[in-house]
Amino acid sequence: MTARPLTIGLMWHSVASDNLGVGALTVSQIAIVEEVAARIGRPVRFIILGWQETSAPYVTAANVQPGRLRTRDLVRPSGFLAEARRCDIVLDIGAGDSFSDIYGGKRFLKYMTAKGTVLAAGKPLIVSPQTIGPFKKAWVRRLALATLRRSAAVFTRDEMSIAFLRSLGFTGEIRQASDVALRLPYTPPAPRTAGGPPRVGINVSGLLMNGGYTRANMFGLALDYPGLMRRVISRFVHEEGCEVHLVPHVISDSMPVEDDWRASEALRQEIGGQIVLAPRFHTPSEAKSYIAGLDFFMGARMHACIAAFSSGVPVVPIAYSRKFAGLFDALGYRYTVDCTKETEAAIEEQIFAHFRNRAALERDRAAALTLGLERLAVYEAELERQMRAVGAPAGG
Repeated sequence: MTARPLTIGLMWHSVASDNLGVGALTVSQIAIVEEVAARIGRPVRFIILGWQETSAPYVTAANVQPGRLRTRDLVRPSGFLAEARRCDIVLDIGAGDSFSDIYGGKRFLKYMTAKGTVLAAGKPLIVSPQTIGPFKKAWVRRLALATLRRSAAVFTRDEMSIAFLRSLGFTGEIRQASDVALRLPYTPPAPRTAGGPPRVGINVSGLLMNGGYTRANMFGLALDYPGLMRRVISRFVHEEGCEVHLVPHVISDSMPVEDDWRASEALRQEIGGQIVLAPRFHTPSEAKSYIAGLDFFMGARMHACIAAFSSGVPVVPIAYSRKFAGLFDALGYRYTVDCTKETEAAIEEQIFAHFRNRAALERDRAAALTLGLERLAVYEAELERQMRAVGAPAGG
């Protein structure tokens, strides 16, 4: 007899997000779950427990149901609750870093309502590897801790999140894994002919160029981010003689404040010289495959940096929140620079020192990736345990 398919809810994932980092989490999560399902001999299908999307999906497999929720569905029995009841297990990725109130209390409350609905439906809620916190408001902390205590398993992708939760008094089990996007599939580059200038990839964040959603230094940067980008790009082109590739990782016509493409194109025209604007990628794997062909990378979109890190490219993450250092430092890769604490001059000099020392970065990157994949295997083992338990006889 063929085993019935397992239905896995993927909460706060996306199959069409303009932010390819969010998409990378979805594609990677599906790849991981399908590998586990094949190992235990169970067919699997997925329901995206997320917002209805208007963009063309880049995940189109027949066993994946795209998100189709609207805000009002969170409180309608025929909406989110009905979808949750169709699932055997729900994996909540929180869009990577949205289990926090840094993006506002309203967004946090929507995410928490969804978590509570899954628990009310009696379904195992697994908090997939993500950044947890900060929680600035007392009511946010209380609500977050209550939900975590009722979850079937809690994973983070960094030690900082664990320390933060312990500081709030959470005594339940927390397991450290790493970012699931380390497993994002991609096409390795063809071998290159020796010689030619170094290919330097730079991801410019449209969100930071615009001062965040509020356009008023929303993330508390201690420096002039647009000015830093202008100087770094110009220096790589005109002083270092590099072939610079500007690599957008959020490409959005509907959200200009987010759009890396507009910001990159404006800088390319302003600075001139040997600058290549990367294609408008259609999928997360397409972006990673492009990044894999570079010699050095830096960026303020964390999943663009993860794409470089996990495909063999030495990378300098340009941080605007603790999620960057939390992930990379936990793996022993300590090359993140922090725009909320360091000066423009200090960051600029670090970037070029790391560029000149990129062979050392590559050695550390390779060792750190091995550790990251080992930690991610802990998460995969728990998924296997939970998936085997579905449909198993009581006590079996």
